[in-house]
Amino acid sequence: MKRGLLILLSCAFASFSSAEELTIERLFSDPALGGTAPRELKYSPDGRRVTFLQGREEDYNRYDLWEYNIADGETRMLVNADSLHKGEEVLSDEEKARRERQRIYGSGIMEYTWSGDGEALLFPLAGDIYHYDLGNKKARRLTETEAFETDVRVSPGGRYVSFIRDQDIFLVDLETGKERRLTTDGEGPIKNGMAEFVAQEEMDRMTGYWWSPDDRHIAYLRVDESPVDEVTRSEIYADRIDLIQQRYPAAGRPNVKIRLGVLDLDSGETRWIDLGDNEDIYIPRVKWARDNLLSYQRQSRDQQRLDLHLFNLDSGDDRVVVEERSDSWINLNKDLRFLEDSDHFIWASERDGFKHLYLYDLDGGIVRRLTDGHWAVDALEAVDEENGKLYFTGRRDTPMERHLYTVDLDGQGDNLPQKISRRAGMHGIEFAEDASGYIDQFSNTTTPPQVSLHRADGEQVTWLEENAVVEGHPLYPYRKDWIAPEFGTVKAPQGHQLYYRMYKPADFDENKRYPVLVYLYGGPHAQLVTNSWDRAFNQYMAQQGYIVFTLDNRGSAHRGTEFENPIFHRMGSVEVEDQVTGVRFLRSLPYVDGERIGVYGHSYGGYMALMTMFKAGDYFQAGVSGAPVTDWSLYDTHYTERYMGNPNEVPDAYEASSVFPYSEDLKGPLLIYHGMADDNVLFTNTTRLIKQLQDQGKQFELMTYPGKKHSLRGKETRIHQYTMIRDFFNRHLKAASD
Repeated sequence: MKRGLLILLSCAFASFSSAEELTIERLFSDPALGGTAPRELKYSPDGRRVTFLQGREEDYNRYDLWEYNIADGETRMLVNADSLHKGEEVLSDEEKARRERQRIYGSGIMEYTWSGDGEALLFPLAGDIYHYDLGNKKARRLTETEAFETDVRVSPGGRYVSFIRDQDIFLVDLETGKERRLTTDGEGPIKNGMAEFVAQEEMDRMTGYWWSPDDRHIAYLRVDESPVDEVTRSEIYADRIDLIQQRYPAAGRPNVKIRLGVLDLDSGETRWIDLGDNEDIYIPRVKWARDNLLSYQRQSRDQQRLDLHLFNLDSGDDRVVVEERSDSWINLNKDLRFLEDSDHFIWASERDGFKHLYLYDLDGGIVRRLTDGHWAVDALEAVDEENGKLYFTGRRDTPMERHLYTVDLDGQGDNLPQKISRRAGMHGIEFAEDASGYIDQFSNTTTPPQVSLHRADGEQVTWLEENAVVEGHPLYPYRKDWIAPEFGTVKAPQGHQLYYRMYKPADFDENKRYPVLVYLYGGPHAQLVTNSWDRAFNQYMAQQGYIVFTLDNRGSAHRGTEFENPIFHRMGSVEVEDQVTGVRFLRSLPYVDGERIGVYGHSYGGYMALMTMFKAGDYFQAGVSGAPVTDWSLYDTHYTERYMGNPNEVPDAYEASSVFPYSEDLKGPLLIYHGMADDNVLFTNTTRLIKQLQDQGKQFELMTYPGKKHSLRGKETRIHQYTMIRDFFNRHLKAASD
């Protein structure tokens, strides 16, 4: 096999004489080893400030609202959450579920929005809404009810504040303070302006309503959950069992019914858009193109068809301007951008096998391609119409790094993308509204997350959080022993290249033979092998004497459709083949103990840990499976049917992709763990598996976490979880090889 190792070393960690010993307790204690980078970074609409949420030194999960003022170069707190609310925040069930879908955790100010004029900020706190005026530096409480207000927004013109309460849309007039209820039938299975479960969990759409640019209309979705199966789900806590009635759209079962309407604020009337005779569809995206022109994307249930519609409020005309088709599935994105100074828009498509950007006119004609090549665009970041520039992030240099690039909108000359970001690694970009500058959230394998402010040409203006590993930084006492991973490629028997990352043990000796941990995820829309700051547990296990190996198999992201689509109707097959290819490569290395290779992962990674242990037990000698899917018919419609099809139409594919036909072949020790209140990968996935293993006489280890959701949050839980994983592998791999 071909080896091409790129060793990424940092001189910052190379010349120190002493270090503290890294422990699991330290991994999950405050402050975080990688530092405490701010979150929710945003430019103000006027470009004068960068705002962000920052955890406190004494409580890193309690967030306040801060700003960096560009004019005076000062960083200061704008709103102390304790000045508005102290004590426990009792969240509504809807808000708990929403935060779980958003993967956010903590208290205080957790999200915020800007007014269109850049003069005020809006945020929810403890179930009510606050409006902070930058002029008088005061926060005004807009609501004070027992109900819980969510999805809070300032209208584009700045006159209104809108929100969801009791499954209906409300607004407050900021001039008069008068509150108004815009929809009235939200109760039971009817939800107005809200995102349904699969929209939140799988489509990355957390809202169900959208303001028109002129403040005159609100487009919104009316969701009817009554067709969806209502299941009784047990949430098992330490001292009680809650029986939760949940409408869960399992694969092959009915989805919600949705209607898209446009509400006129003057009349209060809703105009419903004809979505066609087939009600079994998705509306993953809605966006205003003009004051009177609404766009929406209509996706077929099998996700092989996606149409971009333009609905004209004046004429009632509804036109399809872009049609996307696939024999497998179409990936959603958020890259639609309507240009303000011309009748054009930018659209992203994978029609040639890689995600690229195209310029369209409003009649649906392609004006020109804006990007091209055997590499993938990540996201459209900004458009500078005045200067004719487009900015995007992508993988033109290597799929292991995300960089910022620019191209000309007019497409003159060769129009090859010009790279703006300068440091090797992963760049997360947030542009100013006028595209004059951007925030760069950066990391690589030896640089913990840093946040800097840049001009559009890449020149750095200042640090927002340098996070330098100097004395006083949480990582400083451990930097001497910090291990930089190696990267390389392995050629699979089928001919494709597989990227891997490898941590070698502390005090590595090539004449010794080491046990290996294979850490994996393996599922679509994910990528683990990147030049970015990595999870500290991999670092810890390498320091404990393991080789830690990760390989991105077919099905994972940012390699194009030819690499991603082989899992179609075949989950748990090609991924296992590629992971076996990785182990064969490991066994070719003289310093690897090929009979002491373990595997672990969570969620899809938990599923993959089971499939590798069951289907490739000659290659993996011990496994840890966290919160695994075991039968894809138990998972939700939008995710599962995208990759597996409808189980009513392809039942054999579902049978072949479940873990149950293969469990009889389990050979090595297996540990399974799961949160007992998981509302994403339901606990039933694990209970069904452990019953079958028991019936088959297979011994295994099991750990359940009362009251915990899919993410298993909480310091004590994480310490217990990873201590358990370490001890399991030490018993079955490390001790046997010493």
